[in-house]
Amino acid sequence: MFDDLIAADLPIARKSILPGTGFFLPDDLEEDLDDERAQAALEGAEAAVVADPDADGLACVALIREAYGDVQNVPEPEGAEEEEDANGEGENENEAEAGADAEVGVAPDADPTVVAGAGAETDDPLEEPEPTPHSVALVPASPHNVEDALARVAEYGSEGIDLFVCDLAPDRYEYVEDELALALETASSVAWYDHHQWSESVAEAVREAGVDLVVGDSEEECSADVVFRSLEYEFDDQYRELAAVTRDHDLWLREDPRSDDLADYAYWTDPAEYVEVVREYGADLPEWAEDFLAEQRVEKEALIERAVSRAELREIGDYTVGITYGRCSQNEVAEAMREQGADASVIVKPAGSASIRGTDEFQLCHEVAGRVNGGGHPKAAGCKPDIYDDMLDYAHHWTSRGAVTKQVILDAFEAAVEEAEAEAEAEAEAEEADDGDTDETDA
Repeated sequence: MFDDLIAADLPIARKSILPGTGFFLPDDLEEDLDDERAQAALEGAEAAVVADPDADGLACVALIREAYGDVQNVPEPEGAEEEEDANGEGENENEAEAGADAEVGVAPDADPTVVAGAGAETDDPLEEPEPTPHSVALVPASPHNVEDALARVAEYGSEGIDLFVCDLAPDRYEYVEDELALALETASSVAWYDHHQWSESVAEAVREAGVDLVVGDSEEECSADVVFRSLEYEFDDQYRELAAVTRDHDLWLREDPRSDDLADYAYWTDPAEYVEVVREYGADLPEWAEDFLAEQRVEKEALIERAVSRAELREIGDYTVGITYGRCSQNEVAEAMREQGADASVIVKPAGSASIRGTDEFQLCHEVAGRVNGGGHPKAAGCKPDIYDDMLDYAHHWTSRGAVTKQVILDAFEAAVEEAEAEAEAEAEAEEADDGDTDETDA
């Protein structure tokens, strides 16, 4: 395939409809690259963190590195050193050497629903990994490939390594059973910190395997909160604040404007850079990072505008559901549909996945996603319906603006709403029967 056909600098109108360059990499090539990156990151590491590379997952990495006293390598923008010298400020003693912040990453332009918060586009997605100096290695993973990350830690991690899994929840234990068993053989300890919806059977199986599993309340905590309170380490106020601001975005509270900055920076920059920047600066990003965000947001706003212009509202039961298609920042698009009257919103992505966002009125997002190969929280979930058999299906997906995917997810909404209504009726009847029995007894 000609590079120009999947170029990153497409016009906004086309970029909004098509997936990023990483989508077109063959799976086997991507897996080989992930193996190489993981091996480079894990070489000589004292601990490994398998984490979702969004702001929440990466905050977990920052907390764990702080607890282990891992070295800080704070990236600086190009030209920063020359500016400091010109101003007579001298070198930043924490300045990273060239290439020192290279770390295991994810496929460029990975869909943020499948790999929530994955890094920004890179000029060369096939770039060779460089050794990392960190004693706490980051191995990024999505909810759909956490088992692969566990297998890489088992294969490339040192015997007796400490393993942490953060901000990830398997839908079924059998998805991770074999790989987790291998990781437990390699690691001296495995701790799993999360805040998503776990079924009791999966949680019990993970604990019985020998994992220290801590799952926080998904309506009260983000995964960074869980790590903060679970590690036996006295974090200073900077990290407490980092967890709080991360929670503000991850739970979609939106009370602190800095939380959008953290989420965007985690999405657009390399995971290694994000971790070290928030360790140095906390939730208040430096001016050069803010300048970077301002530049990126010009395109972001244009993509949001395209997606919002395609939005439709559908009535399902007592709820209004907004649905649209596009390569965009899903939270802002969902907020725009909420302002148009949507109780829940669906943003279908060119890569085939979708983000589902709820409100106080609709808190069944995880139930909807669970019906179409996904999962998440009551107010925020993601999925990728298993409906793509070949590239013709994807071609139809792009040209029809996700028509089939939209219908599959709307059908899942109808089924979830009907089931919830049936359960509510059954509970009401049971309560009424109990009240009747009580009245007869009293009489």
